[in-house]
Amino acid sequence: MIRVGVFGGGGRMGATVCEAVLAAPDCELVAAVDPFHAGETVADSDVVIAKDPTAFLESEADVTVDFTVVDAARENIRWCAAHDIHTVVGTTGFSVDDLDEYAELFTHSQANALIAANFAIGAVLMMRFAELAAPWFETAEILELHHDRKIDAPSGTAVATARRMAAASQEWAADPTNTIVAEGARGGIVEDAIHVHSVRLRGVIASQEVMLGTTGQTLSIRHDTFDRSSFMPGVLLGVRRVGEFDGLTIGLDALLDA
Repeated sequence: MIRVGVFGGGGRMGATVCEAVLAAPDCELVAAVDPFHAGETVADSDVVIAKDPTAFLESEADVTVDFTVVDAARENIRWCAAHDIHTVVGTTGFSVDDLDEYAELFTHSQANALIAANFAIGAVLMMRFAELAAPWFETAEILELHHDRKIDAPSGTAVATARRMAAASQEWAADPTNTIVAEGARGGIVEDAIHVHSVRLRGVIASQEVMLGTTGQTLSIRHDTFDRSSFMPGVLLGVRRVGEFDGLTIGLDALLDA
C-alpha cells in the first residue's frame, strides 16, 4: 500500500487528487496540507487538512502530490528533497534554473521527483505527436485555452510542446508580420521558433491545439480536457512509479515508455 500525502488538499485540484487516491485500491491517503483550509476534513475520509508539511512526516507518507502554485511548490519540492519523500508535481511555471536546482537536490536525496506539465494521457500524446510532426512542416503555432483562474501564461504544457517541437526541427519559416496593430497579437515566442497564444476563458478547463502548415496542407493536433478527473490516471501512475526513476524526471513520457 502506497502512503500518499497531498499538498493543496483543500483546493480544486488537490481535492480531486485526494478523491482519486481514496478510490485507488493500492493507495492510502494519509495526510493533506493546505494552510488556507487547515482544520477541514477531506471529503469521505477522516483525514484532517494540516497547515504545514510536518503532517507528512507524522503520517509516514511515501510520496506527496503537489498541485498548488509555483511559489508554494518551489518550497514544497525543496522540503520533500530534504526529508527524503518522493514527490509528484503537476504545478507549472518553473524556470529552467528551478529544474536545474531540483535535479541537483534529488541527486543527493533518498527520494525522487516527477514534474509534469500535464498528467492527461491525451495531452502527453499530443505533445509527442507534435514533436514527430515538427520536422515535416515549416510553420507552426500553438493555441492554448485555460480557465480564468490560471495565473501563468503560456501554460506549462504549451511551453513544453513548443520546446520539444523546436528541438525536433531547426528549420522554421520567418514570421512575415511587419506591422503590429495591437501589441501581443502574434502571441509569445518560445525558443525563438514557435508562437504561442494564450486564452483565459471562464467555463474552460484546459485545451490546446497545435497547428502546423506547409505547402498545400495543414495539420491540427488538439486535446481538450472537460473535467479534472482526466488528470488522475496519470497522477496515480506517477504516484505508483516515481520511486523507480532516480532523481528528477521531467514529463510523464518516461513512465509511459518504461
